[in-house]
Amino acid sequence: MRKRFSALEISKKFIAERVREGDTCIDATMGRGNDTAFLCSLTGQSGRVIAFDIQPDALASTKELLDSRGYTAELYMESHTEMDRYADEGTVSCVTFNLGWLPKGDHSIHTNADTSIEAISKAMRLIKPGGVISVIIYYGRDTGYEEKARVMEYLKNIDSDEYSVIIAEFANRPNDPPIPCFIFRE
Repeated sequence: MRKRFSALEISKKFIAERVREGDTCIDATMGRGNDTAFLCSLTGQSGRVIAFDIQPDALASTKELLDSRGYTAELYMESHTEMDRYADEGTVSCVTFNLGWLPKGDHSIHTNADTSIEAISKAMRLIKPGGVISVIIYYGRDTGYEEKARVMEYLKNIDSDEYSVIIAEFANRPNDPPIPCFIFRE
């Protein structure tokens, strides 16, 4: 049986069209390291990938995955709100966010609307013209619905003169399917 089409597949297609070897990219929520490794595969040896997470388990998983694939990235156990300390405005090709909780991790530790919106705002200043921000909203549980509502409202009010925002929802999936969102800098 074929695996279901996922929000990550959609995200990877948009990202792969915009990221080139030598680019700088940020994984704002490194999780288990899959997006970090994907960005490394696109930026190559001459590129730079910076990744953030607040959980030691995420950092360890990501380091193990990168080592197994021969990739290197800058891994920081810090909030994604600190990303502007590590990259200059207008220099980043892509920033990825997977909002929610660490897969197979402690669900009591999760992203929240305040820091996610702050980090997205900083990412918008960091990406260069033609760059993309991918935000996949995984929601559910008590706090996930609030974060989803506030982030969606924020995205819908982004200045359309400088950015284009696409929100794609799975219309026929039950429960709380992830929502892939993209911010393109014009």
